[in-house]
Amino acid sequence: MTKNIIFDFGDIFINLDKQVIFREIGSFGGVPTLTPELIAVNNSFEVGGISPDQFVEQLAVIYPKASPEQIKDIWNSMLLDFPDYRLEFIENLANEGTYRLFLLSNTNALHIPHVEKIMGSEKFNRFKNSFEQFYLSHEINLRKPDAEVFEFVIGQNNLSPSETLFIDDSKENTDAAALMGIRCWNLQVGKEDIIQLKNRL
Repeated sequence: MTKNIIFDFGDIFINLDKQVIFREIGSFGGVPTLTPELIAVNNSFEVGGISPDQFVEQLAVIYPKASPEQIKDIWNSMLLDFPDYRLEFIENLANEGTYRLFLLSNTNALHIPHVEKIMGSEKFNRFKNSFEQFYLSHEINLRKPDAEVFEFVIGQNNLSPSETLFIDDSKENTDAAALMGIRCWNLQVGKEDIIQLKNRL
C-alpha cells in the first residue's frame, strides 16, 4: 500500500529541453556532447560543491567563446514551461491528504531562481507548499542516483520503502531507488504524464 510519494521535478512537472545545451554550446567552441569534464562540473554544481560563479568560470574554460551571461542563458534555456494543470494536480493531491508528498530534484543554484521567474513567485510557492519536504540536491549536498540521497529522505522522514513510490523520468534514478526496496515509476516523457498517477497507485 502506497503511503508516501517522492516526485522528481524536471520533465515530471516542468518541461525540459535537455538537448538545447548541446545544440547551442557547440557554437561557442565546445564539444556538443557530455564530456567527462562537463559531467564532473555539473555534478559538483548539483550538490552545491561549487558556487554559480565558479560553475560559470569552469564552463568558460570548456566553452571559451561564450560570455558568462551567454553560459547562464544557455544553461537556463533547458527550462521550459510548467503547465497549470500539473500544478492543480499536485495541489489537489496535497489537499486530499491521503499521501505524504515529497520532492527530490537534482538541480542547482542557477536553475531554481529561473524556475521561480518562469512560474512567478506565487505559483512557485503554491507548488513548493504542496510538499511536506522540498529536497533540492544543491541544498542537501546529495544527488540521485547515489544511494545516500534515498537513505537520507527515507531516514529523515521515517518512511517505509515498501510503502513509498518514487517517480522519475531517469531509469538510472528509479533503478537505484528500486535497489532500496522503493516502488518506482520510470515515467516515459511524451508518452505518460504525472496526472496519470492514480492509475499507478
